[in-house]
Amino acid sequence: MSSFRPTKKQLAEAHGSTIPDVIAPGLAVLFCGINPSLYSGATGYHFARPGNRFWGALHGGGFTPRRLDPSEQDELPRYGLGITNLVGRATARADELTEAELREGAVTLTRKVERYRPRYLAVVGITAYRTAFGHPKAALGPRPEKIAGTPLWVLPNPSGLNAHWTAATLAKAFAELHREVYSE
Repeated sequence: MSSFRPTKKQLAEAHGSTIPDVIAPGLAVLFCGINPSLYSGATGYHFARPGNRFWGALHGGGFTPRRLDPSEQDELPRYGLGITNLVGRATARADELTEAELREGAVTLTRKVERYRPRYLAVVGITAYRTAFGHPKAALGPRPEKIAGTPLWVLPNPSGLNAHWTAATLAKAFAELHREVYSE
């Protein structure tokens, strides 16, 4: 488990940094975040900020047998899971991203889906999805459109800043996707 806690200086220096995807061909689900936080940029781990509820929702939704620490992200492919981001650069807040960056991220994400062919793509963050893919009224859950022929699901943003969603309601949203993926 990771015990590294970045300093304020390290967080500031992480602005604009990138972290590698956790991705492999043929995953059951490729999760796509909005972009890395400064905390993630400093640590090199996806969804690493202590207040982020992604790892708890992933476990609570049934995707992993226990709650993984962000430092264990490289174990995800053995569970058929991966992580990427719409925009690669780390920022303090997602609202620092431009519409153009999000739209370009959609193009890049589509190429990744074409290359790696996950069974499902799960975009984590409805507002970013709406902007990136030009669907301003899109709702959470399964989407009728596909990305490179891959079924698409939109999940709520697990950031601690998204206070409308509790740990329990996030886990429930992830569990709905889990049921869909593994009911086939």
